[in-house]
Amino acid sequence: MIAETTALIARDFGLEGHETPLTEEELLALVANEVAYMIEHQLDFLLSLLYRLDVLEPDINFALSPYCTEPANQALAKLIVDRQKKRLLSKRMYKQSKPKDLGDLAW
Repeated sequence: MIAETTALIARDFGLEGHETPLTEEELLALVANEVAYMIEHQLDFLLSLLYRLDVLEPDINFALSPYCTEPANQALAKLIVDRQKKRLLSKRMYKQSKPKDLGDLAW
């Protein structure tokens, strides 16, 4: 599942060229570095991306608050990776099978 999560995150963050499998720790470090850059240079884009990824706003607010015990980039990276994992699990659970016989509806 980590390979699929890496592929989703690579697509969303434009991180092409990560064909080699990453461990979860390596993926978190990679995402944390990208998030750190975005916090400094593209904050609006990062917040928009988090919205599109469906990361919960209260979680984002806490990660960016002084009450969070870890750096903001690492906290946000964990939220991103966790959300993408949940997304993949949801897709697997609700995956619809392809119809076998369309009968008269076939082209």
